[in-house]
Amino acid sequence: MRLRRLRALKFLLLVVAMVIVGPQVTRLLSDLGQRSAGERENLPREVAADDRVERNEMTKNLLPPLSHKTTISKNSDKIDWHDYDKIAIEGRRQGNGEQGLPVILAQEDNARKDDLYKMNGFNAYLSDIISIDRSIKDLRHKQCHTKTYLSHLPSVSVIIPVHNEHWSILLRSIHSILNRSPSRLIQEIILVDDYSDKVNLKQQLDAHLAMNYNGKVKVIRQLQREGLIRTRLAGARAATGDVLLFLDSHIEAGINWLPPLLEPIAEDYRTVTCPFIDVIDKDNFAMRPQDEGARGAFDWQLFYKRLPLLPEARQHPSEPFESPVMAGGLFAISAKWFWELGGYDQGLEIWGGEQYELSFKLWMCGGRMVDTPCSRVGHIYRKFNPFGAVGRGDYVSRNHRRVAEVWMDEYKGHVFVHIPRMQSIDPGDLTEQKALRSKLQCKSFDWFMKEVAFDLVKHYPPRPPSNTASGEIRSVAGNLCIDTKFKKAMESFGLERCSSDNSKVGGEQQMELTWKSDIRPVNRPVCFDTSEKVQRAPLILYTCHSQQGNQWWKYNVDTKQLFHPASNQCLDADVERRQLFMLPCATDSPSQKWIWSHVNETLARQTWKEE
Repeated sequence: MRLRRLRALKFLLLVVAMVIVGPQVTRLLSDLGQRSAGERENLPREVAADDRVERNEMTKNLLPPLSHKTTISKNSDKIDWHDYDKIAIEGRRQGNGEQGLPVILAQEDNARKDDLYKMNGFNAYLSDIISIDRSIKDLRHKQCHTKTYLSHLPSVSVIIPVHNEHWSILLRSIHSILNRSPSRLIQEIILVDDYSDKVNLKQQLDAHLAMNYNGKVKVIRQLQREGLIRTRLAGARAATGDVLLFLDSHIEAGINWLPPLLEPIAEDYRTVTCPFIDVIDKDNFAMRPQDEGARGAFDWQLFYKRLPLLPEARQHPSEPFESPVMAGGLFAISAKWFWELGGYDQGLEIWGGEQYELSFKLWMCGGRMVDTPCSRVGHIYRKFNPFGAVGRGDYVSRNHRRVAEVWMDEYKGHVFVHIPRMQSIDPGDLTEQKALRSKLQCKSFDWFMKEVAFDLVKHYPPRPPSNTASGEIRSVAGNLCIDTKFKKAMESFGLERCSSDNSKVGGEQQMELTWKSDIRPVNRPVCFDTSEKVQRAPLILYTCHSQQGNQWWKYNVDTKQLFHPASNQCLDADVERRQLFMLPCATDSPSQKWIWSHVNETLARQTWKEE
C-alpha cells in the first residue's frame, strides 16, 4: 500500500512539472530549431580599440533564459523579445551621458565646442566624450514591459541617409540599432551617403565597416547631391529585407523597439508603422519623451501638425493607434507595399512633401498607418541646418504642388488660398503619378478627410475662426507692452515701450489670442509657453502645437488677467526689470492686469467658461 502511494505521488509530481516547464521547453526547442548556428553567431563585432569608445559587453544568447517571464498564447505563437541580459548590463553602466542623463561641460570645455556646433547644429564636442554604446532610460509605458509579440517576424533593412553626419553621432546610431535589436531580425543596415565631403565619411568609414559588424552594415554612395527623398529611394532599391525601416543618422534606438514596429506589418503587409520619437537634447544629450503620443496631421499651408489622441488610445497606452499622417523621418513599411505604391514620387526633389505623398496614397489606396507606443527612438533636433540648401529653387513648394494636384482633389483649393504663389509653380509631368492612382483604384481625398482625418478640420479649419483678442498687450502697471522682438523658439522675451506711443519704437508687439487659445506674434508659428508650475516660472516662445497644455491661455475681460490653466497661475511682470513670469492669480495686483488693443468680449467670456 505504501509503495503504491509513493508511485502515485511521483506521477502527480511529474504531471505538475510538465505543466509548468513543458511550454518553455517546447518553445526553446522550437526556436533553436529555427536558428542556424550561423545566425546565432552573427552578432555585431566589438568596435576596434582605436575608435576610443568604451566597449559594451555583448551576450550572444538571443533567447531569454527559462527563468524569464516568457509566455506563449494558446491561439498564436507570441514570445517575450526583451533581452534581459543586455538590459541588466545597460542598467549598471555609469559615465558621461549614461542612462540618458545630461552632461554639463566644464567651463574650459565650453569654448572648444563652438566650432563643432557650427558645423553640426548640435553639441558634437559633447557627443565625442559620450560612449557610442551608452545606456538610455526606458521611456516606455509600464504596460510595454510585459507585452509579447509574434515569434516569427519579418527581416528588416534599415536605411539611413547620411550627409556630413558627425562621426560619433553616426556610430552611436548604428550601435544603438544593433545593440537593442534581435540580430536575426536585422538583415542589413544601409548607409546611403548623399555626397558628403567630410573626410572621415569616405575611406575611414569604409575601413571601419569592413572591420566591424560582420558585414551587416554597408554604405552606398550618391555620385552627386540628391537630397533626402532620392537618397532614401537609392537605399530602398538596394535593400534585401522584407521590411524597409527608414531612420535618420542622428538617433538612438530604444529598449525592445523593433518587435512592436514589425508585428503590425507581419499581420498585414499594407500596414505602415511609426515609432514614438523622443528628444535627445542637442546641447546636453539628455533623452526625454517628446510627449505620450498624438496623431499626425497638417494645416492648409502644409505644415506638419498633430491631432489629439482618441479616447480608446488613451485607455490602451501600449497599443498601436491609427494616425493620418507620418512625421516622415522614422517609419517602417513592407518592401512589397512600398513598391506597389510606386515608392516615393520620383518627381519630388530634395525634401518636403514626401511624408504627405506617402501618407495620402497608402491610406487612399488600401493600406493603413499606426503609431506604436512601445517602440521609441530618440532623435536629435538640430538648432539650425548647417548644410544649406542644394540650390534648386523653391523645391518644397513645387513638391507640395505635385502632391496637391495628384492626391488632394478639390481640397487643394484650400492650400492655394493659404499659399497663393503655389498656383504659379509648374509641378512638372504628373502623368505617371495619376496613372498609378488610377491603377490602384485609390479612394478620393474627401474619403480620407471624412474617414481617416475626420477631426482635422475642427483643429485646423481652412478658414480660421475669429481671434479672441489681438493687437498690443499693454501692462496696466507700467504702461509698457509685451515685445517678442522676432525671437525664435526657446527664447525668452519681456516688456518694452509701446510702439503705438512712439512710431520710432521697433520690435514685435502685434499679438493674437487665437481661436486655439494660444498667444502668438501675428503671422508667426511660435507661441507663449511656460512649462513649469512654480512661482516666477519664466515665459518663453515655443513652436505652436495647438494642443493647449503649456500654451493654453484665457483672458478675463473683467479682471484683465491672462490665466494659464496648466499652471493655475496668471501672467505677471516686474515692470522695472521689464521681465515676464508666472505667479498665483491676484485680482488686486496691477502687474497682472493687461489691456489688449481689441477684444471680442463674447468669445472671451465664452472661452473663459470652457474647461
